Amino acid sequence: MTDRTLTATRRSHPTGASVVAVTGELDHHTAHDLTRAIEETPFTPDAPVVIDLTGLSYCDSTGITVLVAAYNRAKQAGATLVLAGLNADLMRVFGIVGLDQLFTFQPTVEDAISALHP
Repeated sequence: MTDRTLTATRRSHPTGASVVAVTGELDHHTAHDLTRAIEETPFTPDAPVVIDLTGLSYCDSTGITVLVAAYNRAKQAGATLVLAGLNADLMRVFGIVGLDQLFTFQPTVEDAISALHP
């Protein structure tokens, strides 16, 4: 049996953005960890949120649902949400299911921060 682990930690960037770093496998067994981190993250018009997926190795439909819920929360709050660091395989999956039409993607957290604060 595979040990499914996920860590989701939030930190404040010096620009005021919140960065939620996700590492591991995001699936039915671990989605609650990211849900909790997102629920604890402030979503406001003046504090963008970057979800750093650099360390994400797997994401199933439950994980996608958590990310879509974060998008909806950001939209309701008038906040900006950016996904950063998605690997090529996961980016392909996100494209297939149409999430490339919903989310803004950047290659790194610093690229996301730079795009938010030109």
